[in-house]
Amino acid sequence: MPKVDVYNINGQKVGDMDLNDNIFAVEVNKVAMHSAVVNILANARQGTQSTKTKSEVRGGGKKPWRQKGTGRARQGSIRSAQWVGGGIVLGPKPRSYSYTLPKKVKRLALKSALTSKVIENNIIVLDDLKLEAIKTKEMVNVLNNLKVDSTALIVLPEVDKNVVLSARNLENVKTATTNSINTYDILKYNKFIVTKDAVSKIEEVYA
Repeated sequence: MPKVDVYNINGQKVGDMDLNDNIFAVEVNKVAMHSAVVNILANARQGTQSTKTKSEVRGGGKKPWRQKGTGRARQGSIRSAQWVGGGIVLGPKPRSYSYTLPKKVKRLALKSALTSKVIENNIIVLDDLKLEAIKTKEMVNVLNNLKVDSTALIVLPEVDKNVVLSARNLENVKTATTNSINTYDILKYNKFIVTKDAVSKIEEVYA
């Protein structure tokens, strides 16, 4: 059972915590993590790219020259694909790239990502994370106290307006709740900062 130190927002160690083996000490499955990341990125695609076909390009209603007798190839429209300014053949059209990944694969990927953070010693557990006001400077001070000098994902048990808005202007920091975390964000951000209550909620849901 992995054991991690617990810190306060001043960066002082205030205790330790045992993590659930079924979530934070599983066999890391890179294939599952890759599948989950690809799925998340695919589902985020808008799929709004579009090109015009021959029938959608403006103009070209008149036959450019008569069918026979000119010595040139027969043409029905100057908006055919072979003409400059003509329509596009088999070009992209609006579509959905989203697809469903099996729940077992998603859960395995999430557990593998969380385990990798423990193995790499990139998980920071806080006893609590409360800010008195909405101030980016306060959030910066908290991160400095925890010696976080890279990207960080802050996970809360529930939405805390002061924390969320204080971290919003920090380019390398993202906040999330326990019911909105995903494999992509866990792997994307170097440090995984989570409160004790959030850890308990994660263990309740995924154990």
